[in-house]
Amino acid sequence: MILLASPGQGAQTPGFLQPWLEVPGVADRLAWWSAVTGLDLVRYGTTADAEEIRDTAVAQPLLVAAALAAYEQLYPGGGRPDAVAGHSVGELAAAAISGVLSPETALVLVRERGRAMAEAAAVTETGMTALLGGDPDEVLQVLEKHGLTPANVNGAGQVVAAGTTAQLQALADEPPAKARLRPLAVAGAFHTEHMAPAVETLARLAPGADVHDPRSTLLSNRDGAVVTSGREYLDRLVAQVSAPVRWDACMAAMRELGVTAIIELPPAGTLTGLAKRELKGVELLALKTPEDLGKARELIEAHTS
Repeated sequence: MILLASPGQGAQTPGFLQPWLEVPGVADRLAWWSAVTGLDLVRYGTTADAEEIRDTAVAQPLLVAAALAAYEQLYPGGGRPDAVAGHSVGELAAAAISGVLSPETALVLVRERGRAMAEAAAVTETGMTALLGGDPDEVLQVLEKHGLTPANVNGAGQVVAAGTTAQLQALADEPPAKARLRPLAVAGAFHTEHMAPAVETLARLAPGADVHDPRSTLLSNRDGAVVTSGREYLDRLVAQVSAPVRWDACMAAMRELGVTAIIELPPAGTLTGLAKRELKGVELLALKTPEDLGKARELIEAHTS
């Protein structure tokens, strides 16, 4: 059983789309999706610097477009993987890959999501910090003490704290024992109450979206559940903007489903890194450049049910 995984914000790096433009058809798709999003996705994915693509309104459409472009190369005939999951904004790519949304609908929603989250983040100075290691219970206790939200519970000993700059500084001054702290290059406290205005924006738009039930096994960030209703999945996507991402639960579901291989779509590396520590025995491939497509297709052939 093969699963495609789409990464979330923070995975992007300057120039990561450059090699993909050499693949026939990719530049054309990105040009079309640039018109859909109102962004020059080719420029942002090739020559823009780290600060430009850190902008939430840019990063989110860029990530979803990159994942979809690579997916179309893996399944050029319109096929679908056995299962699919996305981390945070990656869930919109997962929705398109599974057939819940068209690529264009997913990109319109991510365009509005990114703008709304950027606006919400500008209200208060907030951010996110990853905590690696430490006792899990103690980590959560320290976060609660500082008024922080465990916005991403990623498994493999990684929790991402989100809150105001002052709260994150207090965490840095008094961290949990044996936990390493790494501030993330994101523009706000995503998946917390600070994003409530963005939820309201998406809630107004979602009812008008053309939605279908998924044609691949589709996991939800809320609790790792397999969601069989496209409308329910979209409702979950809207609510997830201000709710914690439970990637640990998604990986537990992958284990229970019997996933035997995971391909992470570009910009790849983060989710396969977590799976390497958490899902022993599962074959992993980080699809970073077109040079990895051959290995990815071989993996699909070997593991597709």
